[in-house]
Amino acid sequence: MFRIFNKIRKTGRLTEPLAPRDQQVARLGVACQKEIARKFSGSLAIRMVDAGSCNGCELEMHAVNNSFYDIERFGIHFVASPRHADLLLVTGPVSRHMQAALLRTYAATPAPKLVVGMGDCAADGGEFGVSYASCGALENVIPVDAVIPGCPPTPLQLLQGLLDLLQKR
Repeated sequence: MFRIFNKIRKTGRLTEPLAPRDQQVARLGVACQKEIARKFSGSLAIRMVDAGSCNGCELEMHAVNNSFYDIERFGIHFVASPRHADLLLVTGPVSRHMQAALLRTYAATPAPKLVVGMGDCAADGGEFGVSYASCGALENVIPVDAVIPGCPPTPLQLLQGLLDLLQKR
């Protein structure tokens, strides 16, 4: 045991210092927080729906929840049920297999609900377009309040898109 403590004492700290928080993230987050406090009583619940994406958008969406961006500190959190959601965040072109599930999710979300398409595929169908397997853009299936462009949009673009939508409504 003393041998381990002695080795720890001699080795010292091997981790890197924590990076300073990004000021742009903080500025966007605080602006979102003010709009959310005004319109949603301090908390915006998002239900994410993958309607047929390549998972690039999901990776960026996971990034906004990591310790660097940490969007929950601004009152934005993801929920597991559309019945608890204020906003549907949909990624990918809507595949024919996901069309019915997306329509049921939209119907299960309580009004007033916001719908945001995330990524170029949700905006216009992307590489997939409209075909026997794809409905194309999200707006071909359900009404859309905003689209956040990008392939995939970065966490900052996602925050900016949410802020633009909240300020518009």
